Amino acid sequence: MHSPLMLDTMIATFDNALRTIGGSVPAARPCPKPDRTDSTAERLTPAERRKAGALMRVNHVGEVCAQAMYQAQALTARTPELRASMKQASREEGDHLAWTRQRLDQLNARPSLLNPLWYAGAFSVGLIAGRVGDAASLGFVVETERQVEQHLQGHLERLPESDLESRAIVEQMKADENHHAQLASAAGASAIPWPVKMAMRGAARIMTRTAHYI
Repeated sequence: MHSPLMLDTMIATFDNALRTIGGSVPAARPCPKPDRTDSTAERLTPAERRKAGALMRVNHVGEVCAQAMYQAQALTARTPELRASMKQASREEGDHLAWTRQRLDQLNARPSLLNPLWYAGAFSVGLIAGRVGDAASLGFVVETERQVEQHLQGHLERLPESDLESRAIVEQMKADENHHAQLASAAGASAIPWPVKMAMRGAARIMTRTAHYI
């Protein structure tokens, strides 16, 4: 029989999954704004809007996955300190989730139709990383955030120059991912084996290429 605490944890985890996939996670911080305030709708051509929408859909998928992984790693953390750290990172990534969803709406673009699949896959990966141990779980965070940083830099190079709103969001996301990687490294992250890194890159490549369209 499940204890009340375990039952509460299961309910909270399921609720987070529903809110993440359903787009009802609120942002604690205001959405980053560009220095210029003229309307994006007046700056972007239809082709640029479609391109920006596809790129921001990929970024939104990344944040769906981040929610899943941090929730799973919080569940498997061995110490209260690491559990609290993972939950805090999840809350901060929740801002990214809300910002990218808001930007998708502004661009008249939709989220990925495969978000439930992305969430389930990322949650499973987070559970595996957490089960290995806290140092490995932190190492997984470091490697994930470093790869996400590179991915976001690539999007900054591909987003239309005139899409200042999307660029402001991506810039702040990139800074936050760097901060999360630094915190995880300082907390005692272990190095991730090279084959695991390559597998992570391969999985990320499949996800980003698929989410660009679906």
